Amino acid sequence: MADRVLVIGSGGREHALAWKLAQSPHVKHVFVAPGNAGTADNGKISNSAVLVSNHTIVTQFCKDHNIGLVLVGQEALLAAGIVDDLRAAGVRCFGPSAKAAQLASNTSFAKAFLDRHGIPTARWKAFTNPQEACSTDFPARVVRARGPAARKEVTIAASKEEACRAVQEIMQDRMFGEMVVIEELLQGEELSCSCFTDGVTIASMPPAQAHKRLLDGDQGPNTGGMGAYCPVPQVLQSSSS
Repeated sequence: MADRVLVIGSGGREHALAWKLAQSPHVKHVFVAPGNAGTADNGKISNSAVLVSNHTIVTQFCKDHNIGLVLVGQEALLAAGIVDDLRAAGVRCFGPSAKAAQLASNTSFAKAFLDRHGIPTARWKAFTNPQEACSTDFPARVVRARGPAARKEVTIAASKEEACRAVQEIMQDRMFGEMVVIEELLQGEELSCSCFTDGVTIASMPPAQAHKRLLDGDQGPNTGGMGAYCPVPQVLQSSSS
């Protein structure tokens, strides 16, 4: 493990990564860029003002501060290819390439990938025309903007009128992008099953469940996440898992 580690991002995910990394005796210091209040001057953890959108500046920061490993949590930067650029400059970096990051940052790419490989997913269609988008005949609709900056912008529409309003905000007003993906709404529990892989070996994490709706009782608008918990009581635990 590297003596000095750089975590890129500013959310709770990066806070958790920095907090856990700082507990390792192999880590001398954890820089977080840009970080947040929880990662500011906290023992072995400190924030950095390095301009993370400029990959050349980040690369130079890593070389100037003898950073042995970079972990990228911010999804827009992953989609922009920061991992590719850092690795090309000889900086060790944990995170997917820009091509692989499309599975999280590009909804239409991810849905097409699922269809192509026979992985079950909700029925869907992608649109660049708002009038055509409003004509979908799914009984219940999930309206998603496309693109890394808009991945969290999801509207669960109970009616065609509500779906059309979401489409107008995304496409006609250009708030989040010029393409929209409309999916059939699937009912049931939603879980996240994450894993680590080096391209050959897979190490799975326990399933987790995020609080997506703004209000108690799964009410209110959808959010990017209001926290999460693990283990999940809906999933039976076994000694072999």
